[in-house]
Amino acid sequence: MMNIPTFTVSQANRYIKSLFDSDLGMQSIFISGEISNFSNHYKTGHLYFSLKDDSASIKAVMFARQASKIRFTPENGMKVIVNGRISVFERDGVYQIYVENMQPDGAGALAVAFEQLKKRLEAEGLFSPEHKKPIPSFPKRVGVITSPTGAAVRDIFNVLGRRFPKAEVVFKGVSVQGASAPSEMIEAIEGFTRKNCADVIIIGRGGGSTEDLWCFNDELLARAVYNCPIPIISAVGHETDFTICDFVSDMRAPTPSAAAELAVPDMNTLMMNTASLTDRLYGAITNYIASEKRRLLMLLEKRSFTDPGKFFKSEYEMLNKNTVRLKAAADRILYKEKNSLTEAVSALQRLNPLSVLLRGYSLVSLDGRIVESVEKIKKDDILQISMSDGNVSCLVLDTERRTENE
Repeated sequence: MMNIPTFTVSQANRYIKSLFDSDLGMQSIFISGEISNFSNHYKTGHLYFSLKDDSASIKAVMFARQASKIRFTPENGMKVIVNGRISVFERDGVYQIYVENMQPDGAGALAVAFEQLKKRLEAEGLFSPEHKKPIPSFPKRVGVITSPTGAAVRDIFNVLGRRFPKAEVVFKGVSVQGASAPSEMIEAIEGFTRKNCADVIIIGRGGGSTEDLWCFNDELLARAVYNCPIPIISAVGHETDFTICDFVSDMRAPTPSAAAELAVPDMNTLMMNTASLTDRLYGAITNYIASEKRRLLMLLEKRSFTDPGKFFKSEYEMLNKNTVRLKAAADRILYKEKNSLTEAVSALQRLNPLSVLLRGYSLVSLDGRIVESVEKIKKDDILQISMSDGNVSCLVLDTERRTENE
């Protein structure tokens, strides 16, 4: 038996793997094909599938870190373009492509990706009318996010300058197609928010193919538009073009020129409306004054103004009657009270001690107190005797009490 080198299965697979890994052409390769046997390992986030065409297929795996970056959900039958490296899965001896990037291939695949994202964002409420902010009627500053070289920016500036030159235009030039476009537009939106330098923002571009407009279907861009506190008008492509940015914005315009018309009022129309309103207001005031003047003249012709004395005659007569009645009642009360006062004076006069003294009586007091009984006087007391015409002091020589029989 010949001495032929023998490899184990592991050694053979490892050798074949090294051949793939050393081939630079296999380290970054683009492959287009249709997805089949798709499997999403939800616990790990890894994607396993095959890519096939009419006559062949190749196994593919996309690990969770790379899979989390794609903005659509792969599914069986979808045509895609993948980029990655081809190597051997050593355990099974199977060669496969390890996918780094994936994007839909062709209009059909793009439409599927568009509908997937639209359905998911709509379910989250990003298209809800309740969230859409009103566009200010008279913005002082209008933010514009578009390409600095396209026709859209010229159209927007022309319309804004013609319709409402008082508004300041704050422009941010960005890419509006290609891989870097979404991040540039997101950065522009965040810059307007951070600096608060616009009352309304126009974002968009002119027409183009589905691929040209695809950056406006980016999920991160849609969320930036949704979260922006400044109202945003989306104007992407022509009237028949619709993007995710259109659905999530606060207002959608069919063209960039139309967006500029929606963002600001027309100064000429405002001036015409102001003149018309001024005329209507002047006419209304004039008619009101004339109407009130006629009403005043009619009031002046009424009897209350032409013969005011007659208007108050009955009230005047009633006032005189009440005055007479009031005076009579007051006289009666005064007479009655005067008689009562006279009687009271007479009663007081009768009780006046001086009146008693005038009749020949005297008032005896001791030390300023009226003496009512002999028992309160003793010998040698000094008594004061008050009479009608004066007072005398007397020394008590003796006291004698009168008995009841005397």
